Amino acid sequence: MDNIKYNGSCHCGQVQWEVLAPRTLNAIDCNCTICIKKQNKHVIVPSAQFKLLSGQTGLSTYTFNTHQAKHMFCNKCGVQSFYIPRSNPDGIGFMPHCIDRPQPKVVVENFDGNKWEESMEMKGADISKRSKQ
Repeated sequence: MDNIKYNGSCHCGQVQWEVLAPRTLNAIDCNCTICIKKQNKHVIVPSAQFKLLSGQTGLSTYTFNTHQAKHMFCNKCGVQSFYIPRSNPDGIGFMPHCIDRPQPKVVVENFDGNKWEESMEMKGADISKRSKQ
């Protein structure tokens, strides 16, 4: 796999991170209730490929429904630049629009989060393997 290092952050810069991910990022565009409101397009990687560089104490976490997904956001500017997805609790979902450098090439794929269980049956094997090394 041809991974490169990306650096990302929230808007104010309090939360900064780096991630090893492919040159072309496959982002999931989910339409579940929270993703649609946040316009949350995200890329899933193994948690070992993600490193929080600063801002741990500046993160707040929001959960709902099954409480498996951990939606973390900067408590200063409110931007969610990464989270722990319900589909991949062993991984990290990061937002490619929060990458500062280098600028990524992003391919977007739709996921019907309003029918989460059915969609995971259809696409789940592919999505679940994204957090495996």
